[in-house]
Amino acid sequence: MSAAKKSQTMKPSTAAQKLDVYLPATPPEFRERAEISREELAELQKNPPQWLVDLHRDGPHPRNVVAARLRVSISGLARGGVTEALTSAQITELIENPPSWLPRERAIQAEVRREEQRLRERQQGIGERPDGTRDELGADDDAVAEPVADPAE
Repeated sequence: MSAAKKSQTMKPSTAAQKLDVYLPATPPEFRERAEISREELAELQKNPPQWLVDLHRDGPHPRNVVAARLRVSISGLARGGVTEALTSAQITELIENPPSWLPRERAIQAEVRREEQRLRERQQGIGERPDGTRDELGADDDAVAEPVADPAE
């Protein structure tokens, strides 16, 4: 017979990433634990304690959450000078009174997403015609066409 399976565990920093929370803002009993099991993480996700609800609502939020709410990349945040975690109120303030870098970074992020979508569609065989309409690409649409002999010759 085999021994009982040991539950997989993770560090609090990994669990905080999976919960989309800023680790330094979590309570000490979470942050200072040696490890957190997958079952405990699932329970936190399913039935979040009040501290987790408050962090999701008010922050401070980790960079990935700040970037998503501002619709920019994490690199865009850094280029804009945002290096610390922000609260929901600070994010709202940036949205309502955007600094000069925010519209520029949003445009860059939107272009990156369009290009990623174009590449995904290309891999799936969906293309865009020169006139802007969309069409399924056939198997040989990317092939080089052979010159056709003119029947009049």
